[in-house]
Amino acid sequence: MRRRDFIKVIAGSAVAWPVAARAQQPGRVYRIGFITAGVPIPALRRAFYDALRMLGWIESKNFVIEERHSENRLDRLPALMEELVRLNVDVIVAAGTLAPLAAKKATSTIPIVMTSAGDPLGAGLVASLALPGGNVTGLSLMAPDLGGKRLELLKEIVPVLASVAIIWNAANPYPALVFNETRAAARKLRIEIQSLEVRMPDDINGALEAAVQKNANALITVEDPLTVNHRKQIADFAAQNRLPAIYGVREFVDAGGFVSYGAHVADLYRRAAIYVDKILKGAKPSDLPVEQPTKFELVINLNAAKALHCAAITTCPRRRGDRITIFFCCAA
Repeated sequence: MRRRDFIKVIAGSAVAWPVAARAQQPGRVYRIGFITAGVPIPALRRAFYDALRMLGWIESKNFVIEERHSENRLDRLPALMEELVRLNVDVIVAAGTLAPLAAKKATSTIPIVMTSAGDPLGAGLVASLALPGGNVTGLSLMAPDLGGKRLELLKEIVPVLASVAIIWNAANPYPALVFNETRAAARKLRIEIQSLEVRMPDDINGALEAAVQKNANALITVEDPLTVNHRKQIADFAAQNRLPAIYGVREFVDAGGFVSYGAHVADLYRRAAIYVDKILKGAKPSDLPVEQPTKFELVINLNAAKALHCAAITTCPRRRGDRITIFFCCAA
C-alpha cells in the first residue's frame, strides 16, 4: 500500500581501510560500540541483537557490546565517544543523528553504522547516500514529508481541527525539517500551528503546558531521542487533556499514545545489524550505500480512540485486540 493511500484508509572510498586486519577472524571476539544520545529502548535494542543472532553472532562467544547512553545530556556525548575510541572497538553503532555526529568527530578510522539518522547528507555525516565516503554508513530515517501527511491524517480524524501544537527538538537538525513540512501543510489546510521547541528534558513540561495555554485542538510530536525518551509523559498528558495526538514512531502508541505514523524503526535497527556483519567481515563503510526507510506503519491505540470517542476508528474492521497496525513498503 502506498503512503498517500493511508489518508483514505482512515477517513569509491575516501579512506584506505586495512581490509585484511578488519576481516572476520575465526576465534576472535569482536567489540561493538553502541551509543545513543538518549536512553536505550528495549524493543529496538532487541531488534538489533536478534538480527545479529540470525547472522550467526553470539554474544560473549564472537562479539561483545560496549553500550553508552548520554541520557539526553548532549554535553556527555564527546566523553562517551572518547571511551569507545579508547576501547578500540571494531565498529560503532550510533542511533539517531546526534550520536553519529559525535562519533564522526571522535574518529575517522573506526567504522560507524547509523541506525536511524534523520538527514545524514544534510547533517554532513556522509558525502552522498550512494557513495558515503569516509567511515560512516548505515540507515537513514529521512522522510520529512511525513510531517505533512501526519497533519492531513489528523485533519481526517478531527474534521474541526483549527489549531495544532507541535513538539520538536530544536537541537536536532532533522526535527526542523519535519516541522517545516508540517507548517507548509498547515498553510494549505488553513490550520494554525503552535511551535513548541524543546532542547533538553527540562523543556518538556513547559512545552506541554503551552499546548493547553494556547488552546491547541491537537498535538503532534516529532520523533527524536529526546521526545521518544519522554513518550510516556507526553502520551499521558495528551490523554489527560483529551488532546488527539499523532506521533512519528509507534513507541508512543506502545506507551499509551493515540496514533503513530512513520518509519518502522525496529526494521532499521535490524538492517543496521546487516551493516555491522558486513563490516566485521571486511567490507568498507565507504562502499556501503546509506539506505532509507522501506517499511512504514500506521498504528492506532483503540483504547485511546475510545476515550476520545473516535467511533469511526474503534469500529474499523482492521482492528486486532487494542491496536490497529497497517504496514506498507516502498522500494529502497
